[in-house]
Amino acid sequence: MKRNWELPSLNEAKLRSKSSVNTQQFILDPQLVGIGLHKKYMLHTFGCQANVRDSEVMAGILESLGFSMANSDEEADLILLNTCAIRENAENKVFGQVGNLKHLKQKNPDLIIGIAGCMAQEEVVINKILQSYHQVDLVFGTHNIHRLGDLVYKAMFAKEKTIEVYSKEGDIIENLPERRFGEHKAWVNIMYGCDKFCTYCIVPFTRGKERSRSLEDIIDEVNDLKSRGFKEVTLLGQNVNSYGKDIEIFEGFATLLKEVALTGIDRIRFTTSHPWDFTQAMVETIASYPNIMPYIHLPVQSGNNDILKIMGRRYTIAEYLDTVRRLKEAIPSLTFSTDIIVGFPNESDEQFEDTLNLYDLVQFDFAFTFIYSPRSGTPAAKFEDNISFDVKKKRLARLNEKVKHYALMHNQAMLGKEVEVLVDGPSKKDASVYSGYTPHQKLVNFKADNIKSGDIIKVRITDVKTWFLLGEQI
Repeated sequence: MKRNWELPSLNEAKLRSKSSVNTQQFILDPQLVGIGLHKKYMLHTFGCQANVRDSEVMAGILESLGFSMANSDEEADLILLNTCAIRENAENKVFGQVGNLKHLKQKNPDLIIGIAGCMAQEEVVINKILQSYHQVDLVFGTHNIHRLGDLVYKAMFAKEKTIEVYSKEGDIIENLPERRFGEHKAWVNIMYGCDKFCTYCIVPFTRGKERSRSLEDIIDEVNDLKSRGFKEVTLLGQNVNSYGKDIEIFEGFATLLKEVALTGIDRIRFTTSHPWDFTQAMVETIASYPNIMPYIHLPVQSGNNDILKIMGRRYTIAEYLDTVRRLKEAIPSLTFSTDIIVGFPNESDEQFEDTLNLYDLVQFDFAFTFIYSPRSGTPAAKFEDNISFDVKKKRLARLNEKVKHYALMHNQAMLGKEVEVLVDGPSKKDASVYSGYTPHQKLVNFKADNIKSGDIIKVRITDVKTWFLLGEQI
């Protein structure tokens, strides 16, 4: 059976060529339509926004086959886990859930259990599945999502384990089916992959090289979403700043941002930006269009230049601060969030203090903070992990105190102010309490009536907490 499997190769995933990207149009094989009739699927998504968007496509393909979404694992005929490989903890959660599904497989031998996404692109993960998780029937990677119909067919009717994981630079597949999980907010892929190769990061190996969708296809998608009543789009890429470099669009991401803004959709966000190539044209574009939201996620990872260098981040703290300065000068009300890793190999106490000092200097509105987690196959995994877990935990706790302090400080400055909120919906506990986000990505819980999900309304802030605001409809 193994000769029919296509297994991942880390060496192949590392390769980068100058060849142009192959763009294909998705076409569903008519013979596959109906194989899911009277069957249900369950889809569990782990990780980042890109994974959520991938899951929307997986759901769309499955429903094109005739499947309907289940309400629980127990009633599903097909269970897919769309996985994240960015940290060890994420992988442990997936394997824990796969273990929990074993009893369902024993009750129903025809149940198909599948693992998809970034974890599937790792050789060590495939080996672990083959050795210890025999209940898994289907494995496919980030480059194989468009093949889901064929793979489900094989798993259903061949009655053997199906593994197909391409390790390549990647293609672009347009016209994919989708099942949008939101009704007024949408993720829009503008590019795929990453060429930055930070020493700790597995993403360039799991997602392939940087490859941009055409500007026309992106604008068509945004216009379609707007016509369907969506109010907010988030433009997605591992590094959106690199958009257009591979297809020679002048001023790349700045040009795309302008064109998306000109569609007139109410709100535009984007993630993630790499500090290394945040151009002045991007700064000026963000400042020029009111429907580009005044919030930027700009991962710094460390406050020390030597650590940044061995992380392969390609910028200095001075350059990072210059980008922050240029943005704040152009958009004084701008809010920032960031990512920070503590306990990177060889990080000294003094170098960690540099990170705390940087946080005091920038005063981020929020930060996603993590203890360093080695990923097999990355350069950093070969470094000696010479910092004890106890030290790492203490550093994380100190950093998180900073995060909480500045989050509350920034929220306190909002007390009594009027803000515009895009309504997500009512509370499950109290139908008179709604929640939504401000342009600055602040969560607001507020009292209101005669409103619905997707409305943009005025709210006065009446109280503040560390992680959210309280208010009332004006």
